[in-house]
Amino acid sequence: MELRCRHDEGVVDQHGNKSRELAGIDFVEGTNPAMRSVEAVMREVAQSEVPVLLLAERGTGKKAVAHRIHDLSPRANKPFSMIRCASFGSGQFIELRPYLSDGGTVYLEEVTELTAQGQSLLLRALTEKNSSERAERDGFRVICGSARDPEVEVRTGKLREDLYYRISGVCLHLPPLRQRRDDIIPLTQHFLGKYARDFNRQAPKLSEETCRLFHEYSWPGNVTELENAVKAIVALGDEGVAMRGLRSMLLRPDVDGNGGRVSLKEAARAASREAEKEIILRALTRTRWNRRRAAQDLQISYKALLYKLKQMGCSEFGAS
Repeated sequence: MELRCRHDEGVVDQHGNKSRELAGIDFVEGTNPAMRSVEAVMREVAQSEVPVLLLAERGTGKKAVAHRIHDLSPRANKPFSMIRCASFGSGQFIELRPYLSDGGTVYLEEVTELTAQGQSLLLRALTEKNSSERAERDGFRVICGSARDPEVEVRTGKLREDLYYRISGVCLHLPPLRQRRDDIIPLTQHFLGKYARDFNRQAPKLSEETCRLFHEYSWPGNVTELENAVKAIVALGDEGVAMRGLRSMLLRPDVDGNGGRVSLKEAARAASREAEKEIILRALTRTRWNRRRAAQDLQISYKALLYKLKQMGCSEFGAS
């Protein structure tokens, strides 16, 4: 398993500013046959100038794949930037030239969500690129991503047909995580190491029960959902506490295979509630359920502690 991590130019917002959000994008090579086939195509297209359209559900890692193609290409020493197409409303799409003239790679996230004006500007920039005599030397590489079916978007008039043909030299379909279950544990181990470094603590070793649960769960939020679950475990420093909050989310049946009823925010809130409950109970145990002393130890008001105990169903316990 090969890990790639590097710093980049960043995300371009609607005002033309670049954030550092792209720093540290990870690409983890898969062991699943479907992903191995995808990676073989990635290596081939990286050496060409053909435009690539990445098609996959949200959370599958389209941005990381685009980054990997850039790393494998002759432009690897040039900037890698990302434009969030969904963040640009009518009349807000920035002039592309300043960010498309440095010889680097630009990833257009959710290109099918571009406004009509944005599509027009992008098509103009791509047309100018192809007609320039210096395109090969000074031009840019465009990689687009979409969770929507672009052909459906074209038929319904939401995506320009001429733009679709311009950006889809190679259409690369990325499998959802539920179709590559043999990659779940390697990805989990990678994220454990990543967040152990971020939180400056030792990477925990997950129990067999948690590994089995991770392997069997359908992950409607794909790699993003898995990463958030692992992050919660490392951040809380207690697998048992974290999993009490996450287990109800992970065991909940999905409505469908693409998004389901499981929300990453809901899972994070559940994990946070369980962690808070655990901390409060430990403080009460230390103070022999003296609620005022526990509130002092927790550095919250007595009233706030009473409210939290009521939420936990423990308001009748303890001495004031």
